[in-house]
Amino acid sequence: MLARSAAAGGQVHRVGRGVARAPALPRRTLGVRRGEVQQCHAYTRRGPPATDRLAASLPYLLPLLDTLPFGRYIFLQMPYVARALAPLGPLFTLYHALPFAPFLAFLAIYSGVVNNTSLPRFIRYNAAQAVVLDILVIVPQVLLEAFGRGPHSTALDLSIGDELYISACSTVFMFVAVCTAYGMGSCAVGQTPRLPLVADAAEQQLRDGPSGF
Repeated sequence: MLARSAAAGGQVHRVGRGVARAPALPRRTLGVRRGEVQQCHAYTRRGPPATDRLAASLPYLLPLLDTLPFGRYIFLQMPYVARALAPLGPLFTLYHALPFAPFLAFLAIYSGVVNNTSLPRFIRYNAAQAVVLDILVIVPQVLLEAFGRGPHSTALDLSIGDELYISACSTVFMFVAVCTAYGMGSCAVGQTPRLPLVADAAEQQLRDGPSGF
């Protein structure tokens, strides 16, 4: 019995020594991983760099450019809103003048940014929110365009249908404009926005990639 116990103890000792002598990771690998962790901690402490903040903000222009035509009634009632968005005029003209420009811009953002796992997650998440927001307003856009291009009555004699049409157009534009302002403003200060009706769907669009939050 003592001999067996001693033999068993020797085996446990040898096993323990075998575990203790497991091959260590190469120093180069450890250095790379430590560098990645330090870079991630630095990103978290200081926030995203200015280039990442700018890159994360630009995709929000996509849904805004698509819904600018629905803000024409707000522009008539509140001219200062039109003046604030006036710098987007040349970009809006170019965006809708080129054939298939909206569709190509959508594909470029989705394929080149959202699905690009080499980019920081901060950029990809905001691009995904912009893409989902653009998809979200497709249905009301189609419905509004199907019902007509605008009211057919005079300003003093609007029918109920005209009033509903104007309210729907203004609601779509205001929702996208507020989401765009909130998203771009949050990116500018290095914060991660979570848009209503959009954030959860945007997270589902992301694949594994480097952390950027």
